[in-house]
Amino acid sequence: MYNLLKGKKGIIFGALNENSIAWKTAQRAHEEGAEFVLTNAPASIRMGQLDVLAKKTGSQIIPADATSVEDLENLIEKSMEILGGKIDFVLHSIGMSVNVRKNKPYTDPNYDYTTKGWNVSAVSFHKVLNVLYHKKAMKDWGSIVALTYMAAQRVFPDYNDMADNKAYLESIARSFGYYFGRDFKVRVNTISQSPTPTTAGNGVKGFDGFINFSEKMSPLGNASAADCADYTISLFSDLTKKVTLQNLFHDGGFSNMGVSDAVMDKFE
Repeated sequence: MYNLLKGKKGIIFGALNENSIAWKTAQRAHEEGAEFVLTNAPASIRMGQLDVLAKKTGSQIIPADATSVEDLENLIEKSMEILGGKIDFVLHSIGMSVNVRKNKPYTDPNYDYTTKGWNVSAVSFHKVLNVLYHKKAMKDWGSIVALTYMAAQRVFPDYNDMADNKAYLESIARSFGYYFGRDFKVRVNTISQSPTPTTAGNGVKGFDGFINFSEKMSPLGNASAADCADYTISLFSDLTKKVTLQNLFHDGGFSNMGVSDAVMDKFE
């Protein structure tokens, strides 16, 4: 390891099990010398294995509903108490679509479901940033990262309203990132990751077929959850101090491809 995060302190949202990108990121952050608090919604903590990760990384868990400003204020305050000061890095790895779960098509959604998914997947990021900003909780040159997917820019029909949620998430990162950079020298970025077999990813209709398609389209193949964790660590480190307001594609080159030989072979 490289001690890239030695002495740094952070908060990691969204680890559920060992398949989670947030879980892999927590493991890598620990290996690189960081201390951090783990958080997730109480229901997700009950469903997942977060206590196992906490023991492995010597971390404490603070339950928080990321759609609740009150919960987030408690989380930030307690995290600074536990970690002994301001925060160097934050990972927002949260996303959920009730319409996807309930097999409601994009053309005929339940709008209550749409609102809930939009609140959890995107507005929660604005709330996290808002609490961090007003509490002046981030250290100078800190780093905040959220995970997204390129359905925010291109049409992937079965991704449903999560595409809209991710587009909003990316806009929040740019807009709020301006104020964080101007006022606190803190950077805010999103990582647009390859399709990844996490709990959330596996919930999307046709996921297995699409992940195989993406593998054949990408010159380097799909980026794994562990690969994404490595990339996230680089954005938390001091090596990327002037990278902000960016949506960074981490997808083996998929985002710049039109077609590949491997895909064309299927049609010829």
